[in-house]
Amino acid sequence: MIAKIGKGANLYGVITYNFQKVASDDGEILALINVPESVNGVYSVAYFMKCFDPYLSANNKTEKPIRHISLNPDPGDNLNDEQLTAIAKEYMVKIDFDNQPYIVFKHTDIERTHIHIVTTCVRSDGTKIPDYNDHKRSMAACRDIEKRYGLLPATEKIGQENLNFRPVDYRKGNIKSQISSVVRYLPQYYQFQTLGAYNALLSLFNITVEEVKGEINGQPKSGLVYFALDESGNKASNPFKASLFGKMAGIEYLKNHFEKSKIAMKSSPVKSILKNTCEAILAVTDNEAEFKKQMSRQGINILVRRNKENRIYGITFIDHESRTVWNGSQLGKELSANFFNEYWTNGLKYGNGNSSESNNVLTGSVHHLFDFIDRDVFTNLTENFIEDESVFPSIQGDDYEEIDFERRMKRKKKKRGPRPG
Repeated sequence: MIAKIGKGANLYGVITYNFQKVASDDGEILALINVPESVNGVYSVAYFMKCFDPYLSANNKTEKPIRHISLNPDPGDNLNDEQLTAIAKEYMVKIDFDNQPYIVFKHTDIERTHIHIVTTCVRSDGTKIPDYNDHKRSMAACRDIEKRYGLLPATEKIGQENLNFRPVDYRKGNIKSQISSVVRYLPQYYQFQTLGAYNALLSLFNITVEEVKGEINGQPKSGLVYFALDESGNKASNPFKASLFGKMAGIEYLKNHFEKSKIAMKSSPVKSILKNTCEAILAVTDNEAEFKKQMSRQGINILVRRNKENRIYGITFIDHESRTVWNGSQLGKELSANFFNEYWTNGLKYGNGNSSESNNVLTGSVHHLFDFIDRDVFTNLTENFIEDESVFPSIQGDDYEEIDFERRMKRKKKKRGPRPG
């Protein structure tokens, strides 16, 4: 089982994202833990926002109080809802979040059934649960749960930091040797399907490659040349022919590697886990820099390509845990360059979508907790407040995006401190 933890301040986005999965029959709410049941059995984004509000209001200093956790068992585990719920609860105990309010969602929209957990790191008394060692605790929890439930163990590979590759520094000289130490061995460790994906990977090591074509004795020929890059991504060396670095750096070997990678990556469960991780972190972040930062903590680098008009025309995900390279469009249109251009450049709100269908959110019953399911009860996001004011008298007038904004402003004021008199 693999766990990914997203951190952010956008509770509204996280709950809306999960509600939309439920609304589109791609998810269910498995459990509410330390969250009060509503009087009339009806649940909405607004209801859950209100349930978390006492915790978030108790601490305005924590910049990222929301945790969006995804738990990804192996598809071969074939777990039922009761087992998934038990695993979620045990995981939360092991990472010291068992006394926190949290919602357990099951998602079924990708090849493998997985769990999303929405919670907060702020305790009821306003103190924060320490997160300096959360990755290590999370991994230990997953290993213990695998043994306890007889789950297939996750095959987590060593990350980039444990491979003996160093970025090229053109100022140190001996550039040929520096490039050679990377390109002669990189294909042994990473899977990528195109020259563009290979270039994205090489860019992490301050290297780029270009294909050159010509004729020899009237026969068309092609080859590769490599360059060192400076800190701005500009060429900083003369070209080096691939033949200087051995067969693994050459075009014929790489073409064969592309085909092998296509076959291996097509049947790999990595794609669904990566897609799930991207969506989970998108739901708690609202800008490019924060998304990249959160993804890098999961061992995933993001490379964004823009044209002269600053429009995003390409995005690549490099997963160092699985050592695979993916274009955004390979993960789905919702993670394509066009989506990120709208999301980051044009201010599209993640989870709001563009169609009337994606603007619907479930306000029905919690599955498996109640005896009835009303899938016909949908409302627009702008109208998704509970009609029964007796549940929470003030809920209808609240603008939760505005509340999030106010909390952020309060944190900024506390950081600045009092003005000198």
